[in-house]
Amino acid sequence: MEYRPLGRTGVKVSELCLGCMTFGNTTEPEDSYAIVDRAIDAGINFLDTANVYSRGRSEEVTGEALKRNGKRSRIVLATKVHGRMADDDPNAAGTSRRHIIEQCEASLERLQTDYIDLYQIHRPRSDTPIDEILRALDDLIQSGKVRYIGSSTFGAWQLVESLWVAKELGLNRFICEQPPYNILDRRIERELLPMAETYGISTIPWSPLGGGLLTGKYRTENMPEEGRYLDTDSKPWQMRLTQGAFEAVDKLDPIVAEKGCTMAQLSLAWVLGRPGVTSPIIGPRTMEQLEDNLGAIDVSITADDLAKIDEIVPPGSNVSPFYEADFGTPLYRW
Repeated sequence: MEYRPLGRTGVKVSELCLGCMTFGNTTEPEDSYAIVDRAIDAGINFLDTANVYSRGRSEEVTGEALKRNGKRSRIVLATKVHGRMADDDPNAAGTSRRHIIEQCEASLERLQTDYIDLYQIHRPRSDTPIDEILRALDDLIQSGKVRYIGSSTFGAWQLVESLWVAKELGLNRFICEQPPYNILDRRIERELLPMAETYGISTIPWSPLGGGLLTGKYRTENMPEEGRYLDTDSKPWQMRLTQGAFEAVDKLDPIVAEKGCTMAQLSLAWVLGRPGVTSPIIGPRTMEQLEDNLGAIDVSITADDLAKIDEIVPPGSNVSPFYEADFGTPLYRW
């Protein structure tokens, strides 16, 4: 396992980050504990979750896993704030100072820890000024409850604005960004990745497997009988199953066969090797998926492979509106 700098902090994180979103939901607690133990044994020292994942349950299971194995001090533990945590309270969501501080305290309790290594703003908000957000986060750092701060799914201009405000007000700055990035959606190559490299911001891509599309599971002629894309009530998932996505996956098959790896391993290895990428987030639901994901670090992507993939999905483009909408909420535009 390779370890890479987390922005300009001096902290080193594993080249794969274990995403804990399914813990306590589609992955039972005992299975989650085993996945965390195996990931740590394999060299992963970077875990990521969020308060909104199963409304706190993911954090609870993640915290319990680290308590059981006694390895909290070895882990760079990340969580996020923004999502709605109660249906009957208009202030139980967003990035107001009130919500950030309230939810930090709740996350600390659920995670059974005295500090959060990396506390991230899960989504940008047009109704909350960035100085309000940064002042709240800076206070949490000064109190010792948070060590570093980051963002998720911010546009390049929003991050640059945050850097300017942090400098002007003498506040701690974002040290990393979690953007959506995979072979099927390469739009962050236009502005976000070059900006991040210029300003020393780590990128921690989420959904490097395109929400499962890059596992090879979903095919035009061979759709599985169950899965997130088969849920008739899940329109945001279904809208991502475009003909372009199917065709791109089919065109990756020869590269997968030539390398003797799985589709998921090829896709992860590609993200791992992209300039400016620190640690893509894997989200295994089962131990079998974790073992497959871990195999990606042994897959070598050649210049010829890169050229073939560029022909399938050109740099800076995308072949599926996978990130055009997030359950009805428009995401940022590039």
